[in-house]
Amino acid sequence: MSGQSAPTPGADAPFFAATGVRKLVQPIPRDRLTRRFGQLLVGLVLYGFSMAIMIRAGLGLDPWDVLHQGLTERVNLSFGLVVIIISVVVLLIWIPLRQKPGVGTIANAIIVGAATDLGLFLLPAIDNLALAIVAMVLSVPLNALAGALYLGAGLGPGPRDGLMTGLVAKGVGSVMVVRTGIEGTVLIIGWLMGGTVFVGTVLYAVAIGPCLHLLMPIFRVGKPPAVTNPELAAAQEHAEGR
Repeated sequence: MSGQSAPTPGADAPFFAATGVRKLVQPIPRDRLTRRFGQLLVGLVLYGFSMAIMIRAGLGLDPWDVLHQGLTERVNLSFGLVVIIISVVVLLIWIPLRQKPGVGTIANAIIVGAATDLGLFLLPAIDNLALAIVAMVLSVPLNALAGALYLGAGLGPGPRDGLMTGLVAKGVGSVMVVRTGIEGTVLIIGWLMGGTVFVGTVLYAVAIGPCLHLLMPIFRVGKPPAVTNPELAAAQEHAEGR
């Protein structure tokens, strides 16, 4: 033995070591890569489709999608493209927070928006109220399943969840204050620009946490990373609905 210490799993993968990319992004876990990337892809595509179902239902959206829809009403861009643009803007805010995205974070910024546009292309508008209610009720657990899949892959949070955890880690406020502040702000801005706020918005707010709480343990790959900052740990648990 040469006496050298063993490399941290994933941290010294040849690509990261050779290019210096590891300074900018979180290391990729080396175990169960097929499952991790498979969950990530399925989760992100399903997330986009669940968003498309909510939009077609027309009974209200979650706060960030209210903002996305409001912006779509004001610019000549598709809903999915607006989602991608906002994701990139949010990732830029990560820089002063010294947050490192994972490969899943970057994939999230692109795939969710593209999948939403595909879902809107494939799904017809819903004119029947009963069908709209069914669609809205089904979209929430589908969205939670999608979130559990991509978060459970352990390849990085979504841009918006990472913004919350980054602000909490910087001591801006508690989990409740930061998340309420962010989501309340984007909800109001989106509503003022024409985004849909209705009963579905309330349903999503009430149900998404418990649904994620039930599904996350099923789809988590490996153990969650140890976090020594209590507020940051609480923020990550809140992002996962725990």
